[in-house]
Amino acid sequence: MNVCQRCGACCAHFRVDFSIYETVGSGGTVPDGLVVEVAGATVRMRGTDHWPPRCAALTGTVGERVACGIYEWRPSPCREFEAGSDACQRARARHGLPPLTADDGAPATVATGR
Repeated sequence: MNVCQRCGACCAHFRVDFSIYETVGSGGTVPDGLVVEVAGATVRMRGTDHWPPRCAALTGTVGERVACGIYEWRPSPCREFEAGSDACQRARARHGLPPLTADDGAPATVATGR
């Protein structure tokens, strides 16, 4: 199991906004029922529009074992998110999880600060 499948903090910390063109109805892959309109051509993953946020596609318990119900169809912000990044470490801290290190699978440049 990779570190992200034990964590999920990012999915329960950030708002996930992206282009409507990533939704099925506009020719993309993200299921229409999992998004809410933000403004114009911007949508947000359902569940990340609340506080505290928790993506509607996230299953499981943060910090223990999680999965993304639409992993193959997830939007670009999720595809681009990096384990061990500053944003990842902030999300982990909010959920009381320790920082990732290179031993956990975080990129060496992030884990060492170089």
